[in-house]
Amino acid sequence: MSADELSLVFAALADPTRRDLVSRLAAGDATVNELAEPYQMSLQAVYKHLKVLEDAGVVSRRPGPQPRPVRLEAEVFDLMDKWIERYRRQAEERYRRLDTVLAEMDEQPIDERKGNVA
Repeated sequence: MSADELSLVFAALADPTRRDLVSRLAAGDATVNELAEPYQMSLQAVYKHLKVLEDAGVVSRRPGPQPRPVRLEAEVFDLMDKWIERYRRQAEERYRRLDTVLAEMDEQPIDERKGNVA
């Protein structure tokens, strides 16, 4: 996944309504009318939200006559997970190094920590 594609996905998921749509689609495919039911917005507004998710590759709809089910594209989340995992590992490594330094400091007498050898 390129940086531009990843930016589209994160931007699409920045909106709480779109995150809710994704959450609901995680339970299974649904038509636009089914997805629109709980919202106090027009069907056209729901279509706009789905278009953003579709352009980012988060959801898809097969071509054909209405009603067409909307499907969550789980592969996008696998790619996001790989990207996030890389930075999680780096952060964990920094914390491990910090833990090592702090443990070494705990083992030193207080006078040595101040630069005074006892």
